Amino acid sequence: MKIRLEHLTKRFPNRNKKIKEDVIAASDLTFEIPDGKLIGLLGPSGCGKSTTLNLISGLEVPTEGRIYFGETDVTDVPPENRGVGLVFQNYALYPHLTVEDNIAFPLGNLRGKDKLTKEQMHERALKAAKLVQIDTLMERKPNELSGGQQQRVAIARALVKTPSVLLLDEPLSNLDARLRLQTREELSRIQRETGITTIFVTHDQEEAMSISDLIVVMKEGVIHQIGKPQEVYDYPCNLFVAKFLGTPPINVFEGEVKDGRVYIGDEAVLDAPVKENRKVYVGIRPEGFVPDRKGCLTVNLKKIEVMGRDTSIVAEHPAFTGTTIRAIVPSEDTEGIGGETVRFNLKPKKVHLFDFETELVITADASPKSGQTEQTEE
Repeated sequence: MKIRLEHLTKRFPNRNKKIKEDVIAASDLTFEIPDGKLIGLLGPSGCGKSTTLNLISGLEVPTEGRIYFGETDVTDVPPENRGVGLVFQNYALYPHLTVEDNIAFPLGNLRGKDKLTKEQMHERALKAAKLVQIDTLMERKPNELSGGQQQRVAIARALVKTPSVLLLDEPLSNLDARLRLQTREELSRIQRETGITTIFVTHDQEEAMSISDLIVVMKEGVIHQIGKPQEVYDYPCNLFVAKFLGTPPINVFEGEVKDGRVYIGDEAVLDAPVKENRKVYVGIRPEGFVPDRKGCLTVNLKKIEVMGRDTSIVAEHPAFTGTTIRAIVPSEDTEGIGGETVRFNLKPKKVHLFDFETELVITADASPKSGQTEQTEE
């Protein structure tokens, strides 16, 4: 099911009575979610991603704008008639019901020609349970299950009505690190097997990038960039997106473009994509550093952290905007590194320039470049 949002806006009354302006949780959202894809809604807490999910599900009514499922306008359609499956952060299982009864619960509300017999409900519940690999736990109660198993029950319950759209609101945030990894892999598998258009809300950029076909990066109710995860990582449209994606995060320096070269402090580190002199932010991905005794950028070494295959070089620089620089290099390339300073060359494709005032990315063909990444269907 293709989903299309057109100029979707949601305002809430401000709880601070001294401030008359409404709180805008979603601002003029316009984008399309292709049929059968898994989309990650990504952003910091309070960015409007859960509100957007609630608008799509029908739990919230938009202040302005329209929502389409396929070619059908569902803006005024009640949630129960939209054909959506919802999975929440807190599982919301009935503690007195068995796993089977929890999964089958939505089927008991079907009426008329859609009403099912007990045998049919059992078959549908078992099919959903097998899909999430909990069919051997059907007689247990929720308090007899692990957190990961409870989450699978919640997912099976959302799938049992064969929804056209599956909506997941931070479903992994209550799980420990190992279970998060296992469950997100399961979510990806389930989505591929069912082909259901899925929207996954998270503030964890690693989760979103690892399983999403497209990511939508939001901040303060506004969409900043839409695209395939690797494309958004490699070509951020502004400093916020560049800083939000990536672990460890991008290293940001204050710099300037002067006479066709990019300078960090007194050192020219690479050719500039634009000719005019200006003050800029220079963002360097951790993997963009290449140790070289004759390198163009000199930093003050703090410590070296060996991580097996890779080594993290932690350093400082007067022009750095954060606390510590973190360069990730192959362990075999660190021989001879020591002393008070380290010199690096930079990989040009891992360096991004941003306008110092607008924080928009600066490219050779646009100075600076604004707007969202265009969506591309595979």
